[in-house]
Amino acid sequence: MARDTLTADLIVRAAVELLDNVGLDGLTMRGLAERLGSAATAVYWHIKTKDDLVRLAGDAVWHEIELPDLAATDWRPAATAHAGGMHTMLTRHPWLVQAFGSHLLHGPGQARYNDLGLAIYEKAGFTADGADRAAAAVFTFVLGNALGPAAQVSLNRRLSKNGADAGQLMADAMTRATETAMQFPRLRERLDTTAAAEYAAAPDSTFEFGLQSLLDGFEARLAAEGAGRRK
Repeated sequence: MARDTLTADLIVRAAVELLDNVGLDGLTMRGLAERLGSAATAVYWHIKTKDDLVRLAGDAVWHEIELPDLAATDWRPAATAHAGGMHTMLTRHPWLVQAFGSHLLHGPGQARYNDLGLAIYEKAGFTADGADRAAAAVFTFVLGNALGPAAQVSLNRRLSKNGADAGQLMADAMTRATETAMQFPRLRERLDTTAAAEYAAAPDSTFEFGLQSLLDGFEARLAAEGAGRRK
C-alpha cells in the first residue's frame, strides 16, 4: 500500500489486530507494514515511533467500551456496566495490560472513560476527592483482575515461540504447584474437590463478586458519612 493511500487510522486499526495476534513483544513496524502491504517507511511517514503506535492503538480500544447513560440509570448499575466494559475490553486485548507497565498511555478514548467514572461516583454522593479515590479503586481492581489472563496469554505465546510444548510445560508446572499446595490444609481441602487443572484459576464469578463487594463498601461508606452529617 502506497504512502499516500495509508492513513493513521488505518495503521492504528491494523496495529490493534496485529497486537491481538502477536502481543506487545511481537509488534514491529516492519511486521505492521507487511500486514498493510506497504513499506515500513510509509508507516513511519504517518506514525513516527513504535511507542506512538502503541499509545494510539492502546487509546483506540477504549472507544470499544459502550459507556452507560448516566442520565438514564442509577449510579450503581452504571458503575457495574462501566467496570464490566473495561474488563471485557482488557480481556479482548490482553496486550494493553502489559502496555500499562511499559508505555505512557493517554488519549481521548481513555479520558472519555475516566471522565464518566468520576461522574458516576459523584452521582453516588462522593465529593470530588472521594470520587477520585472510588474511581481509582475500581480501575485498579479491574486492571488487577485482567492481569492473570493477560499474563497467561503472554506466557503461552512465549513458550510456543521458543519451540516448546506450551501445554505440556503448563501441565508439568501445575503438577508441581499442586504437590506444593497439598502441604497446606486449606489448599489441600480445596484440591480434594477441585480438578488440579483449575488450581491456579480464579473461581467462577470472582470479578463480579469483587466488584459488587467494592460497590457495597462504597454504599456503606456513603451511608455512614450521611448519618454522621445528620448528627
